Amino acid sequence: MTSWISGDCETNGIHLRYLRTGAGRSPIVLLHGLTGSGATWESLARAVECDHDVVMPDLRGHGESSSPDRGYTYDDHASDVIGLVRALGLVRPVLIGHSMGGMTAAVAATRLVGLVRGLVLIDPTFLSPERQREVYASDVVDQHRRALQMTAVELVAEARARHPRRAVETIELQVAARLKTCVAAFDVLVPPNPDYRAVVAGLDVPTLLVIGDKPVVTLEMAAECASNPRLQIEQIADAGHGLPFDQPEQLARVVRRFVRSLA
Repeated sequence: MTSWISGDCETNGIHLRYLRTGAGRSPIVLLHGLTGSGATWESLARAVECDHDVVMPDLRGHGESSSPDRGYTYDDHASDVIGLVRALGLVRPVLIGHSMGGMTAAVAATRLVGLVRGLVLIDPTFLSPERQREVYASDVVDQHRRALQMTAVELVAEARARHPRRAVETIELQVAARLKTCVAAFDVLVPPNPDYRAVVAGLDVPTLLVIGDKPVVTLEMAAECASNPRLQIEQIADAGHGLPFDQPEQLARVVRRFVRSLA
């Protein structure tokens, strides 16, 4: 990442730190999931940086960005992204988001009508109300508190055992990001999420929904989303919710093909 620049953007009452591959090309904004960071997009960014200006922010509560005590709804995250796009003068960017970042990208796109070139949603947090309540009531926050008490070496060892096929470099980036995620960031899990059906219905931009074979967004939900004629679906085999880390090369091929198809 030594060839990339980093910067800070003041927006929506906070500052966002971002990585950027270089201005002058058509822009792509990559939005990470919960406990991620801009740097965890390294694999995909490397795959598209020759043709695009790739901007990778640390979302609020993550990495080197502000960690306010409150303000972690999807609307807050979307407002941050909109502020970043405007502050950096990005013209018709493609928004790409994974998990929490996927829902954030979708919400932002509904508010940037005519100003977004395309949208890629990688297994976004499109959850039923029942599933939202299950996640919120789970021990995910306690797990994060436990992780914050561990060393990076310990967390890397755990993650390598859990995900033996992931590149060590990827795991190290994920661990570094987790250790810089504040507990308040988990407030994004507080129900209710935006109604994903309404969000998808409001998308008026070419959209690619990418899922694995063990996704949050089931095939039935994906088919429901495809009632929007501007949305297409791509499924990548042998990948779970961590699709960008499980199958980075396949994801890069899918993303490049979709982005090239955009007018």
